[in-house]
Amino acid sequence: MNSYKIAVVDGDGIGPEVCAATIKVIDEVIKGARSIEWDHVAGGAQNYLDTGVALPDETVERCRSADAILLGAAGLPGVLYPDGTEAGQDTTLQLRFELDLYANLRPIKLYEGVKTPLEGRPNINYVIVRENSEGLYASRGGGNVLRGETASDTMLITRKGVERIVRQAAELSLQRNGAPLDGKKRVTICDKSNVLRSFAFFRSVADEVLADYPEIEVDYALVDALSMYLVTRPSYYDVIVAENMFGDIISDLGAATIGGLGMADSSEIGESHALFQASHGSAPDIAGKGVANPIATILSGASMLEWLGGRSDDSLLTESAFAIRSAVEAALAEGDGLTKDLGGQAGTQDCVDAIVRRL
Repeated sequence: MNSYKIAVVDGDGIGPEVCAATIKVIDEVIKGARSIEWDHVAGGAQNYLDTGVALPDETVERCRSADAILLGAAGLPGVLYPDGTEAGQDTTLQLRFELDLYANLRPIKLYEGVKTPLEGRPNINYVIVRENSEGLYASRGGGNVLRGETASDTMLITRKGVERIVRQAAELSLQRNGAPLDGKKRVTICDKSNVLRSFAFFRSVADEVLADYPEIEVDYALVDALSMYLVTRPSYYDVIVAENMFGDIISDLGAATIGGLGMADSSEIGESHALFQASHGSAPDIAGKGVANPIATILSGASMLEWLGGRSDDSLLTESAFAIRSAVEAALAEGDGLTKDLGGQAGTQDCVDAIVRRL
């Protein structure tokens, strides 16, 4: 029997609740056909308050040795480092850089039964491929503040970084069915190349890579214009590739069109390691109340099974990922999986039960 070890960083706020929900769903769909060891490890803002360290070295090493990583959510209001940055957020950032999780895949899909603020209920189904190790966020911990008067952070973009993230986007587009509007396999390059040389460089290297994919239509969008287009014509998009910060911003915008961050799953993938988590934060105001929407983390868990199945040539895991997504889709469409943030009445456990019934 194939066996897998999954490092689980429960984190803060609703993190432990959505992790427990995801583990429940995965255990139900696997039903003992594979041995999965859930290795719970420390990390997050509360751990920083308790120990002075947000992400212990032991956690990093146990994540490094695991087959995959499941993360709940990290961060608490007001828990900051002396420089004013979030202690909890550092949990994710350190793992990204330590394990070189350079590709952040953020699907934006509007499910039947879920309300959207957009008129006409467009068909929304695209993926944002966010470069996860460079860009403006590479300055984490390295920015300068001079005499309390001037502050600066440096944008870092390398040829290697652009080449590998754009190739990831192109390969993903080849696996998909194209944009909902016209069925075309399309990669949209999101940048600000009309103003900044770093983004002009990003675009030029992206063009070089995409020249190897004649079957893919290449599209360009400045980030400010794209912020409008994701509201006015979201069905046009298939795969969008972006620098770290821009990808972070537009993925939250996209989430707002599909029911909110409770529907926004995320995969962070490198050559040898991968981390899976929802795009939302720890929501401490609803922690422990049993009302958190677990769907984004459950969908992230499905992506984890799909990734593990592909790496291990384990068809049971890839089939299980499909089963989870199908069960989520049915629970939402039929209403009993809709949590309060989606306009329904289901609590966290109700939502999990609705999904499990359909597995």
